[in-house]
Amino acid sequence: MKITEALEKAVEQKASDIHINIGLAPVVRKNTVIMSLDFPEITSEDLTAFLNRFVYEGGRDKLEENKDIDFAVMLESRNRFRVNVHYQRGKPALSFRVIPNSIPELNELELPGVIEEIMGLPRGLVLVTGPAGSGKSTTLAATINKINEQSAKRIITLEDPIEYLFENKLSHIEQRELGRDVTNFASGLKHAMRQDPDIIMLGEMRDLETTSAAITAAETGHLVLSTLHTINAAQTIERIIDIYPDGQQNHIRSLLSNTLKAVVSQTLFQRKDMEGMIPCSEVLVCNSAAKNCIRDNRLHEIPNIIETSRQIGMHSLDKSILDTFYKGAIYKNDAVAKASNQTQMQKVLGKVYDEKDFAPIVF
Repeated sequence: MKITEALEKAVEQKASDIHINIGLAPVVRKNTVIMSLDFPEITSEDLTAFLNRFVYEGGRDKLEENKDIDFAVMLESRNRFRVNVHYQRGKPALSFRVIPNSIPELNELELPGVIEEIMGLPRGLVLVTGPAGSGKSTTLAATINKINEQSAKRIITLEDPIEYLFENKLSHIEQRELGRDVTNFASGLKHAMRQDPDIIMLGEMRDLETTSAAITAAETGHLVLSTLHTINAAQTIERIIDIYPDGQQNHIRSLLSNTLKAVVSQTLFQRKDMEGMIPCSEVLVCNSAAKNCIRDNRLHEIPNIIETSRQIGMHSLDKSILDTFYKGAIYKNDAVAKASNQTQMQKVLGKVYDEKDFAPIVF
């Protein structure tokens, strides 16, 4: 099949994403750069053949109704992809994300060691946030795999779609996919809480009902791991609170101050050596100062708490970016573009005239 051949070729070239449109050659993303694949144009027949082969039962009806579906596929080569089917100019189109065949070790992700401690908490809500394509799913998968290797836990995942496949080791893991195994995240969470979980991994806190169910699960003694498309801790907390009507927000602040244990925000940078990507991160551990800020609606103080709590593993995104830059791993322009405070980052790095000069500068 033509499209599967294109997917295999993209994997060989170490692309992370593949985009298929009728009448065009496939387009891939490699190390953040979009480029055309050296491959024939995709026809309407090619795309129809792919959909007929891979769209799950009931998926065609959902596609007709919503004009958009997500699922995962595995080819004969064992290569796996997350797939989004959508429409453009009245015709179906495909976007693929390559899912690595093996789950990376947590220490291979080059994230700070405090993250392993955070993910080992017995209960509460832990959020991994960042823009699309920032490695959130990979961080959570590596976390679940680490727990699976070290602890006897019952773990339930709710995903859209299922990406990494886990094998039971010390833990017992059930993976559930929206549309196939559960109707939506909120109902899946409510049912999961009756099924003796120690840990619930939720693909995304998308709406009020799902967010409420996640907070309730964390409040009642479970460890809940989830994601949001936010870029830092303060924005993450604000996004959660803003989901609720005004009359409920004070109550949610109080609940969140007790249940939220940590926020890990991450973004990916192209390596200067072009050998893949490297993450930079912000870590908020909810100590008593952070809890008070959440409860009292003083979120503007969160960045200062992070800056003054490095001894317990907290750090800001901009500190992480600077550390990574001074190791010679990323470009100056990228460091400025992805900084939380671009003006301050430009001011600090403006003193660096040669990118080979990595003398430390206090930030």
